[in-house]
Amino acid sequence: MSQEFVDVRILDNFYQTSSFFPMPVLLVSTLNESGTTNLGPYSLCFPYLVVPGGESHAMVLIARSDSNTAQNIVRTKVCSLNFIPDKKKYMKNCVLLGYPGETTEEKMKNSIFTLRPSTRSGPPPEGLSKFPDIVNEAFQIFECTWDERHPLQPIPSSQSSHLVLSIDKIIMKNKWKDSLLKGKGFPRVPIDYGYRDNIQFWFTKHSKPYSLPVPSTKEAPVEVVQYACDRFDPDIKWEKAACAKIVKVPNIFLKRVIKGVVTAAKEEGITVITPEFMDKVQDKRSSEK
Repeated sequence: MSQEFVDVRILDNFYQTSSFFPMPVLLVSTLNESGTTNLGPYSLCFPYLVVPGGESHAMVLIARSDSNTAQNIVRTKVCSLNFIPDKKKYMKNCVLLGYPGETTEEKMKNSIFTLRPSTRSGPPPEGLSKFPDIVNEAFQIFECTWDERHPLQPIPSSQSSHLVLSIDKIIMKNKWKDSLLKGKGFPRVPIDYGYRDNIQFWFTKHSKPYSLPVPSTKEAPVEVVQYACDRFDPDIKWEKAACAKIVKVPNIFLKRVIKGVVTAAKEEGITVITPEFMDKVQDKRSSEK
């Protein structure tokens, strides 16, 4: 078979009709006008705001402007992103729930998913009696608020809405939180290739992840790292063994990492950064353990 590259016509849904593009599968829960939770399956939902050291974290959801989901989010400003595990019966039900043109009542009578109340604290937005329910079968959930301050907003002249969803809260099942903190184990995440052939949707199973170390050839000499550390703040001293903890950090990010460590040291009244303190800082979730 020829290994030459050939042109492929770029169609509207290029990510599924003109390419092989793996996407996540999740259920977006929103509230309709009567206060009933609506579930809409989506794959075009990705990280949008990733601000190191900042407080802003957001996803972007691309949905049809006339969909129940988009209209509910614009009206209520809140939703939940429910990440469900890879089970064929769940994917089959997602295809059914994703059929366009149905009301929430028509759609939800076919849902096999179990709803439970939101875990958010505090009162819901004005005009709402509650937050959208969440999906009990999910392995993790992002509870979100639509952020209108960002430029990606519903486009009246377009058939799609680009919704920036600020992440208010992340929850997950105990088993997976434990795996996350230990850095071992992954849930089976369904992967969607979309509505490719006008006949059926295509999914694939999540294979076992594997890790690869940072190549030793990319490590900076510890003396170079210590020079950068010592110059950053004269009031903070670094032990050489502490500097060795960050020799694999790419040079372009080194100053940012040093700044984060120095800030943490000053918050705790520490003037000498030791390897033990670096271990504590590098474990971003140490306070949860």
